[in-house]
Amino acid sequence: MTNGSEKQELIRKKAYAIWETEGRPQGQDERHWRQAEEEVETPASTGKPAARKVAAAKPATQKPATKQPAGKQPAKRRAKPAADPA
Repeated sequence: MTNGSEKQELIRKKAYAIWETEGRPQGQDERHWRQAEEEVETPASTGKPAARKVAAAKPATQKPATKQPAGKQPAKRRAKPAADPA
């Protein structure tokens, strides 16, 4: 078994690797640390990798812009006439 400081260093390295794998999201350090702790503390004798409880963060996606049918142009906006100061 590793001593306390070696274990902490292993957890730190795993948490960092998880953070990088997930695209370096901000504000997820505690979750990454807990996940790394679980992976380090899970006995390796089962021959299976430790299960991840939390799904990896997915990058944000943008909706595609709507396309106008061929030959149609979007309507132009007309400026409102200035109010008559009377």
